[in-house]
Amino acid sequence: MKTSYWLAAACLAASASGYANAGFKPIEIKDQELAELRGRYVMPGRIISFGIVMSSTWRNASGDLIGASASMQVQQATIKPEFYVSTIKEMGNGNTPELGTGSIIGGAGLNSSSGVTQSVRAAGDGNTANNNVAINVKEANQAPALAPVQGQALMAGQTISGSNAAGNVAVSATGTGGVQMAIQASGNQGTALQQVASSGLLQNTRLLGSANVVNNLTQLNVVLNNNGRSAGALDCNLTQLGALRSIGY
Repeated sequence: MKTSYWLAAACLAASASGYANAGFKPIEIKDQELAELRGRYVMPGRIISFGIVMSSTWRNASGDLIGASASMQVQQATIKPEFYVSTIKEMGNGNTPELGTGSIIGGAGLNSSSGVTQSVRAAGDGNTANNNVAINVKEANQAPALAPVQGQALMAGQTISGSNAAGNVAVSATGTGGVQMAIQASGNQGTALQQVASSGLLQNTRLLGSANVVNNLTQLNVVLNNNGRSAGALDCNLTQLGALRSIGY
């Protein structure tokens, strides 16, 4: 009797252990599901300042420089977020670079991509190109002071442009609520495009000539409130998880 009792108890324990393991078996989450969750949860009231800084420049072999910069900063007191644009121009040594003779084929799909897309394609010699994305997250007990407004406010449907010996630059507001910077270098040296829109970020450079230096930069600046609303409001999720300990989780 005693032997059969312990045998039955062992079988029940093994069965219970199997059900427990099955109940807590890890479940793989698909990439598509993660894409819907990633970066989409922030505690209420945590973000007290958000800003974007963009710049694109093109310097040719003679030292001529053309480009533009744009910035936007949003805080609680901001009534209407606006990008402010400034064109960048520098004169070189006065010489004319050799005509670009390179050829680049394809790449139409780059303009319809989503997420972060960075591309540099070169058909010339001695070129330098940089596509940079920076995300700066800080904590503070109050929003930083608004930087002095520089440049011209970019309105919906408007284009702000500039030109010199290096080429032409055009900054425009896209139909999706974003901003686009486009540079057409003189002398068939190439093109540069940088765009921030609802579908993501695009940085695309095509180099057809030689000895050019191209820089695309987009920087996101986020300031989080380190005071928070209240200890109870910010700790609510952790408190609920802690309550599960008493029942063995």
